[in-house]
Amino acid sequence: MGAPLDPRYKPLTAWNYFWLQILFNIPVIGFIFLIIFAISPANYNRRSFARSYFCVYILVAIIILILAVTGMGAVFIENLGSF
Repeated sequence: MGAPLDPRYKPLTAWNYFWLQILFNIPVIGFIFLIIFAISPANYNRRSFARSYFCVYILVAIIILILAVTGMGAVFIENLGSF
């Protein structure tokens, strides 16, 4: 048998990813945990997942900024009111 796996390299299960996504989607608390997990050296896989989730937040913020600057955001808000 091989040497025991270092806890920092322990793989995350599918349920871990599921619960992390639920946690990260909680408005304020999730963002705090996202930052903590993105800089924590406790588990490299969890840190990488948090960093990738943070990149998605940055991409969404850039898209929203572009839409707001070009005025397309107002069109989407008007259309949401008609539903």
